[in-house]
Amino acid sequence: MSTRKISSTEYQKFQELIYNEIGITLNETKMSLIESRFYKRMLYHNTECFEEYYNICMADSSEKTQMLDIITTNETYFFREEEHFRFLKEYVQEYGMESKLRIWSAASSVGVEAYSIAMVCDNILPPNKWEIIGTDINTDVIKKARMRLYNISWAEKIPSEFKLKYCLKGKGKFEGKFLITKEFAKNVKFQISNLMETNSDLGVFDIVFLRNVLIYFNTQTRQKVLKSIMGNMRIGSLLIISQTENLNSLDLACLEQIHPSIFKRIS
Repeated sequence: MSTRKISSTEYQKFQELIYNEIGITLNETKMSLIESRFYKRMLYHNTECFEEYYNICMADSSEKTQMLDIITTNETYFFREEEHFRFLKEYVQEYGMESKLRIWSAASSVGVEAYSIAMVCDNILPPNKWEIIGTDINTDVIKKARMRLYNISWAEKIPSEFKLKYCLKGKGKFEGKFLITKEFAKNVKFQISNLMETNSDLGVFDIVFLRNVLIYFNTQTRQKVLKSIMGNMRIGSLLIISQTENLNSLDLACLEQIHPSIFKRIS
């Protein structure tokens, strides 16, 4: 296969398709990313033409899903932004157990955020008093999250007491990996979901983790995603975004900021 470059016209078509499907805005600096990430799929279809690959995606929904999966592959690791997990620990310790604590890990990728949250909850609450739902639009990462199997290097930031309690070191063909224990993982569920759409089937949550997501959207799409998320938040529930993000320029009438990256729903 040649190292042909994507044309501006071809790139624009993919920009529009990706934006319409999942709301991600790709600027002109991402052209080389598209070229490199689509290489294997174009090789699989024996085509050197980006226009042809675009047409394949439009005609075949399964290929379009694979293309979107390629675009939404992100970096992640356990206990990312530790300050949020210190806050979560305090919140869970003070949680009144009249009802089950429900937490949504939106855009959960391969599940490390959801399992990090779950470790904190399980270490404090009885198993029947908490539930974590992890969602992502990427079908491949949801499969990996359900497998619960990770490279041993990913365990570096997991507190030692949690490693002993919730992680099994791999042996034999699983050397160099570790597995999240099955019994513990029963309270953590994963499913495919698009944040651009209404997700009423997920129910209402006490906390929503929406970290490192909004940075991929323009202002209009960020507002749309935020409105969708509000449909799954009860009054008094919390929204946690990344410490590197902000909600500037968005309508936050129903939210009160209680921390630089944590918001409380007030109406």
